[in-house]
Amino acid sequence: MTSLRPETETDLVDVVQNALAEKTPLELIGTGTKKRLGRPMQTAATLDLSGFDTVSLYEPEELVITAGAGARLAEIRELVSAKGQEFAFEPPDLSRLLGSEHSGTLGGMLACNLSGPRRLKAGAARDHILGVAGVSGRGEAFKAGGRVVKNVTGYDVPKLMAGSFGTLAALTTVTFKVLPKAESEETLVIEGLGDDEAVAAMSLAMQSSCEVSGAAHLPSGLAGGTAKTLLRLEGVPPSIAYRRDKLIGILGKAQHVIGSEDSRAQWIAIRDVHPLADGRDRSVWRLSVPPAEGARVTARLALELDARWFYDWAGGLIWVDVPAGADAAASAIRASLHEGHATLIRGSEAVRAAVPVLQPQGPALAALGRRVKAAFDPMGIFNPGRMQEGV
Repeated sequence: MTSLRPETETDLVDVVQNALAEKTPLELIGTGTKKRLGRPMQTAATLDLSGFDTVSLYEPEELVITAGAGARLAEIRELVSAKGQEFAFEPPDLSRLLGSEHSGTLGGMLACNLSGPRRLKAGAARDHILGVAGVSGRGEAFKAGGRVVKNVTGYDVPKLMAGSFGTLAALTTVTFKVLPKAESEETLVIEGLGDDEAVAAMSLAMQSSCEVSGAAHLPSGLAGGTAKTLLRLEGVPPSIAYRRDKLIGILGKAQHVIGSEDSRAQWIAIRDVHPLADGRDRSVWRLSVPPAEGARVTARLALELDARWFYDWAGGLIWVDVPAGADAAASAIRASLHEGHATLIRGSEAVRAAVPVLQPQGPALAALGRRVKAAFDPMGIFNPGRMQEGV
């Protein structure tokens, strides 16, 4: 397959216009970390955007960073961390889960709109993007948004890029807001709860005034023998101590506390789905459900499948793995959902071609998606079929 690697916006415009003239579909990649997300595609060439990797602006005092869409996430994390800042939505590094060598790029982070445990407090990637620049599938360079939220007027195109899986535009530059890192953190651990009890405890914690920034539950099979419910508190130590004691009083259950360093390591593991990263021969699903429904969904799955799972987002996000099969148990998993959606994150190419990777959309939403695609990429040359067959 031909690989095209432009390094300037002008070169990128030429590449896209040539692809349009020759009706050549293009697969957009950065480091290829998330290449296995979405449906497999039949494309004639690869459009490598890793050349757009320069940090053009970083103003810590303004809490804003502008960098190339091909800038590596790991390097940007180090850069902002040195100034005591971070991406508050905790973008996950799925390299271990997906068997990739890199943690991905800023463009890939936005395109997949994946967020970590702090999503329930800080929002998703789409809530932190301020501006984008790139080339549409029409072969036209464009810019949208700016360096501050008030610059966003009319259609919020930067947010539209979030979760588009590279099907709308080839991005060259992205601008994100960053936030100060917490000075410290602790994690309150409750052991031995069943799934129903854990979801109830997490719900109670999130409804309290204790400002819990992470709520997850590892059943016994993934927690080393004893189920663990994890509640994270971040901030300055005196505030953490006060909120921890208050939370203990509210929950009224036996707990112990994980200190700052071990707490960070635990939440990185949850963020990056390490509990399910070992079973490379198993398919991995990401279920988004109302938190109150989480335990019911997994109970139903346990009756029908050889499944392993853990909860994040206070029960609203469930990571599940099942034995690899002809359809990766897609029918059973989607049938278990009364509300919410299921996304296949890890599966063989054959499975990803055979079943809908993303939750099937209703007619109205699917029609809207097709109109948006047609507005940005009417010839369908960017990542055709990656999200849905024929789109």
